[in-house]
Amino acid sequence: MNANVLALLLRPAPGQNSVLALPVVAFGIVTTLVLTVIGGAQSFWGWTDEYAPLYQALAAIALVLLVVPLLSLGGAAARLSARRRDERLSTLRLLGVSPAGVTVATVTESVLVAGAGALAGILGHLAISPLVGMIPFRGEPLGFGAVVLSPLHILAVLGGVLVLAAGSAIVGLRRVVISPLGVRTRATVSSVHWIRAVIAVGAIAIAFVLIKVFPSVGSLVATIAVLAGLFGAVLAVLNVVGPWVLKVSASRQLRRAEKPERLLAARIVLDSPKAAWRQVGGIAMAAFMAVFAGTGVALLDVMGGEGATASDIALADDIRTGLVVTLIGSFLMVAASVGVNQASDVLDQRELHRSLHHLGMPLETVDRARRRAIMSPLLVTAIGSALCAAVVVFPLVGIALITAPLSLLTIAAIVAVGIGVVWASTWATRPLLNGAFQAA
Repeated sequence: MNANVLALLLRPAPGQNSVLALPVVAFGIVTTLVLTVIGGAQSFWGWTDEYAPLYQALAAIALVLLVVPLLSLGGAAARLSARRRDERLSTLRLLGVSPAGVTVATVTESVLVAGAGALAGILGHLAISPLVGMIPFRGEPLGFGAVVLSPLHILAVLGGVLVLAAGSAIVGLRRVVISPLGVRTRATVSSVHWIRAVIAVGAIAIAFVLIKVFPSVGSLVATIAVLAGLFGAVLAVLNVVGPWVLKVSASRQLRRAEKPERLLAARIVLDSPKAAWRQVGGIAMAAFMAVFAGTGVALLDVMGGEGATASDIALADDIRTGLVVTLIGSFLMVAASVGVNQASDVLDQRELHRSLHHLGMPLETVDRARRRAIMSPLLVTAIGSALCAAVVVFPLVGIALITAPLSLLTIAAIVAVGIGVVWASTWATRPLLNGAFQAA
């Protein structure tokens, strides 16, 4: 493939600038949040007093709970960029361009898009680091120097973002290279297998056993590393089993559908359970973190009871600050995830919406179906994720803290706010749907 063909491929199609901007925005948000989260966590590792291990353990857990969902958002951002060029790449394959040429074009575009977003994200990290440095721990602010990452660490994160983008693009090429005509005619079918559920149950069971056993036999540093790794693994497993759960739920809704919007909503989910999961995956992560926050709030209530020393109260205040910061980060992640994915979904389905309009389906019916396809899986997603979190937290804190009234109230409030963010995003993306119908 020569440079002229590559330049033609990379040039946005007329009216597609908004589609190109979405991955750039997503990568920018991911890079900003990842750099800021890592920078905030690193500030605790310079402490060496008797309370330092506890702060470092909590920082490691918070880091995992935030970075793993952000990596998922980064993967989604890469897929946004990949979906945008699928049809053009399939056309090149049908015209005789070799798989190697298609791969070069894909990786080049992915790296350029991700690089632009990552550079903007670095600037965002530097801009908000002074504000993050004002967060107080141990009675004084962390400081700008403690939370901003070194140039070497920033370059490492930048490299990770570019590798993630290139890897996701290469994986997504399999469909284009093997079946370009299927991509071009939209004849390919996205499927998920029940083996995902088996893998998820097995992984959660193994994590439960290790979390119960390891703290009593491992060193402190090893225990912190293992616990953080296991929590991150369970979070990642949610992304494996989630699409299968949505497929099963949508299949049942399809059989019971009595209205056009219910039928269309179920078909939207079944058409691509993975894409449907990306719409609600942020809520799964928020519900998972809500259990940690709820048990933390219940623990703080116990620590602040009668007989608490000044050091206990100071520690409780710092834990409370950490919980608030973690929750703010999770809500930012949810907002970014649902906003970018919903906007991308509306733009990707523009031709479908036009076809439905030509067949006589009203805009209101399509919009209700779109919102139902997003909102209906939320409850099962939130409950399932919260139960998974409760299973892995139980060996550490026991059932009393998990089911304490204050804990349950905190969990419910966090999940409710997350669902509210998703609901608001469905209305915020309505103008994009209007544009598709007007263009029809």
